[in-house]
Amino acid sequence: MKKAFKNIYYGWVIVFIAGLGIFFSGPGQTYSNSAFIDQYINDFGWSRSQVSGIYSGATLMAGLIMMLVGRFIDRFGQRIMMVIVGTLFAFACFYSSMVSSIWMLAIGFFLIRLLGQGSMSLIPNTLVAQWFIKKRGFAFSIMTLGSFMSAALFPIINTWLIQTWDWRFAWQFWGVALLVIFVPFALFGVRNKPEDIGLVPDGKIDAEKKEPILGAAAADPAEVDWTLQEAAKTRTFWLILICVGIPAMVNTGITFHIFSIFTNQELSTELAATVLSLMAVAGIPMSFLSGYLTDKFPTNYLLVAIFLIEIILLLLLLVMTNIAIALIFGVLWGFANGMERIGLKIIWPNYFGRRYIGSINGVGTTMIVLGSAFGPLPFGLGFDLFQSYTPVLLLTIIFPLLGAIFAMLAKKPSKALLKS
Repeated sequence: MKKAFKNIYYGWVIVFIAGLGIFFSGPGQTYSNSAFIDQYINDFGWSRSQVSGIYSGATLMAGLIMMLVGRFIDRFGQRIMMVIVGTLFAFACFYSSMVSSIWMLAIGFFLIRLLGQGSMSLIPNTLVAQWFIKKRGFAFSIMTLGSFMSAALFPIINTWLIQTWDWRFAWQFWGVALLVIFVPFALFGVRNKPEDIGLVPDGKIDAEKKEPILGAAAADPAEVDWTLQEAAKTRTFWLILICVGIPAMVNTGITFHIFSIFTNQELSTELAATVLSLMAVAGIPMSFLSGYLTDKFPTNYLLVAIFLIEIILLLLLLVMTNIAIALIFGVLWGFANGMERIGLKIIWPNYFGRRYIGSINGVGTTMIVLGSAFGPLPFGLGFDLFQSYTPVLLLTIIFPLLGAIFAMLAKKPSKALLKS
């Protein structure tokens, strides 16, 4: 392995595999599942509220289990967990292709949300955090490309597979792809941390001089590892936990109802679809910029910027009456998403170290999944009550406003102060 990657730090290979994992979380994400909803309704006669309710309930149950996944990562390592989760996720896709009753649908939703949206996102995040410290922001930016590619390609590919064959074949396609492409990469390519193969975070150690080469930094002596129990004793941990849950709730609520919001503002559904694509495109450069910024400035400042943009987004939705405002909304939404995909992931290892990142980040991922489960409900109830999204949009502004305040207060904790 050292000979094969003599002039390349192996951490960049890890970043590629992690990005591949993020990409293949797609079958468990809402942007992929949305292509199947109408198929279930048309084939089985289930109502939209039934399918939506089951989806939210399954997401909620999956979120409650994510903390255990984080503990398993710390215990067994990312390589074993990637192989196991990738394999189980493939079989969950095969199972979803055989759905024939509402209860089978519920189990299928639970499995793909737990293994896809949750686990297949959590494991790569903890893996890259092990391999980089000084260059962590940039490494996360590269990995996040897998997320944007997944969001851009999965709806298109799913639509083509369903129209060319059927929805059952589409699920089977992704099951085979996971087994043939992702699982082998995870099995043969992943190493849990650089120390396992004689390297250090950010760079490579010369076998004779025992010093980092390739201009890389050695392990940061200032980085302190916290256990989950220690982290939970700090105010910062709980402030960050709230901060990661708010964007998940707001974004999922907007995404789930985006077509209805546009229609209510007398804008076309085609424009809504264009805005979704624009959001994904605009998020790519912002993810690189935010990765650079997190290497230069305290991460909580990035979170503050995210919440300020979210407030602007909600205000734009209130006055979105023409194409120009809709396109501005799409670009800003992409900026916010690009920042979120870096800042909300990198703050955990930056604040609490690498050693127990699985358990700590697992709690964060639980909050993200729970936020995404509760996001659509207030928008739906608000519209049913008032026949307008204006009241719920105004009330929703409270959450990013609180998030900005909490982010400002979320300073990097000190173990010395904790012990004293």
